[in-house]
Amino acid sequence: MSILGKIFTWWDGATIGTSLWSARNGEQVGTDGQGNRYYRSKRVKDGARERRWVIYNGANDASRVPAEWHGWLHGSYDELPESHLPAPKIWEVDYSPNATGTQDAYRPAGALERGGKRAPATGDYEAWTPEA
Repeated sequence: MSILGKIFTWWDGATIGTSLWSARNGEQVGTDGQGNRYYRSKRVKDGARERRWVIYNGANDASRVPAEWHGWLHGSYDELPESHLPAPKIWEVDYSPNATGTQDAYRPAGALERGGKRAPATGDYEAWTPEA
């Protein structure tokens, strides 16, 4: 991305200002499998909570934060996520981005984007009527 893009755009990674602020006031504590970098504040005032944040590798989309890092970001636990990771399961799949608003979004039968036509009722539905 060009230098002007890094100065003015926030939706595709960190701006220069965010990068400088993070380098000055934060300490990088880890990265996840997608290349997102996680930070916490170097200094914490007495009685204040520690600030934690993420700088995305690519588009700023909160669904790109894995569950273990989400818990750490929100203060569910203080230890880094590596200590909370269970062994991977054979049925787990890799991350796929949120497709809402894209061509890959789920559109059921009857959706306007698919022509707005549903399959006719099959007759297995019987409407309820109250007993008189």
